Amino acid sequence: MDLKNAILSGALLASCGLVGCGGGYGAAYYTTPAPPPPQVVGAAGYAPGPGLVWIDGFWDLHGGRWAWANGRWARPPRAGAVWVADRWERRGGGWHYNRGHWR
Repeated sequence: MDLKNAILSGALLASCGLVGCGGGYGAAYYTTPAPPPPQVVGAAGYAPGPGLVWIDGFWDLHGGRWAWANGRWARPPRAGAVWVADRWERRGGGWHYNRGHWR
């Protein structure tokens, strides 16, 4: 009986830990070097098609080095969807990245 309770308790703890990993918004990670200031590349101009929304570029980490991800035009997945931009937030002694997503 004790072994059964130990296994069930372990499975419950593991599943509770995985719940915090969900959210469906893609990646989020933590780093100590601060991201560079955003690049101002210029105006996005006119949308190349009806219903497209401009999504600003952002700094991303590739192999431990900062790389600029260019902005792009995208079609919202549903009517009334709003883009929440990628962002870096200062947390403790480092930086936490939140990938952009549709809300």
